[in-house]
Amino acid sequence: MNVQAAAKPQAAPAAPSLPQAKPETIGLSSLRLQAMSDAFKREIDKGTVPGVTVLVARRGQVGWFEALGKQNPATSAAMAHDSIFRIFSMTKPIVSAGIMMLLEDGHFLLSDPVAKYIPEFANQKVGVEVNGKLELVAPQRPMTIQDLLRHTSGLAYEHQGESIVHRTYRESRVRSRKISNAEHAALVASFPLLCQPGAEFNYSRSTDILGRIIEVVSGKPLGAFLAERILAPLGMHETGFSTGEANAARLAEPFPTDPWTGDKVALFNMLEQPVMESGGGGFVSTTSDYARFCLMLRNGGTLDGTRIIGRKTLELMASDHLDAGVKINGTLLPPGHGFGLGFAVRTDQGLSPTAGSVGQFFWSGIAGTFFWIDPKEDLFAVFMSQGPGQREYVRELVRNLVYAAVD
Repeated sequence: MNVQAAAKPQAAPAAPSLPQAKPETIGLSSLRLQAMSDAFKREIDKGTVPGVTVLVARRGQVGWFEALGKQNPATSAAMAHDSIFRIFSMTKPIVSAGIMMLLEDGHFLLSDPVAKYIPEFANQKVGVEVNGKLELVAPQRPMTIQDLLRHTSGLAYEHQGESIVHRTYRESRVRSRKISNAEHAALVASFPLLCQPGAEFNYSRSTDILGRIIEVVSGKPLGAFLAERILAPLGMHETGFSTGEANAARLAEPFPTDPWTGDKVALFNMLEQPVMESGGGGFVSTTSDYARFCLMLRNGGTLDGTRIIGRKTLELMASDHLDAGVKINGTLLPPGHGFGLGFAVRTDQGLSPTAGSVGQFFWSGIAGTFFWIDPKEDLFAVFMSQGPGQREYVRELVRNLVYAAVD
């Protein structure tokens, strides 16, 4: 196993260590894992990404954990096992677990209308484009909490399309980190819906709205709730909506310009505490921290004797919730995949351009981070990098390389 001693985290309690094993004892090939390492070294040498970390675990034990390349292309600091990354949309599965914990506490039903908890959504209309103009029509049914979890809400992401509704998002303050979660939710509720609730999968700001529902139901700020109910019990002490100045030397950064397009790359400041605690994309974390979340998922909702979420609740989350009548928009769901309650879910052994298993569930972050859980192979992996423009390429690459190592 290629594991080096990581520096002790600064300004945070040390996380419990992850179980470790030699690759061959858990059904992984050291030779193929080394080939994976060599492949990423080639990408780093070509200037595709500054650096990466890759953690591969099987049968509940880590068999490979490597840090390669530069943590920050502007400095000589090497990528480290405890480097801190913006994980963006890998925040979503954690927030989705949080909302489902409140469901388990009996605070609401998945079929409850969103407007029951955020009244501004009661008056939202559906925008229908006719001859280049937007006509507003009444929704055929209310948007539900389940719709938010599976992205069938009718909400949008400003970068996911060119419709009038998408442009409305882009021209607003919706991306500001200086507005509160309550202000953000009210702003999103003021926009027209892309479609009728339940009709289409549109990747969106739905999980940000789930974060606001958590605040309304729990009576606590989103970050405080997640820290209390998920992060602290799992020992994820390096995960949050920002990190302290003491960790400034551990921050992973992208190239200032995209190596393929030449476009400027600008990501948020991890040392700045935002007002908006984005449930859809605001967390920073480390590879080991996120691996602890993955290990809990692999274990069916428990870690180190602490149950975070019920086994059957997790099974529901990791099942496909998009029936044949739901139109899937965008390119985020590869062929042979659906979407559950916070995760993409593999539904077909074929069709996809990468290896995997039916029942595999996963998600990623726009800056280049990625994870997946494969229950059939009892395997999970966490990949971290800060290369936004290369994210789709490396997602496929790391899956191909990891599955090639499965004996």
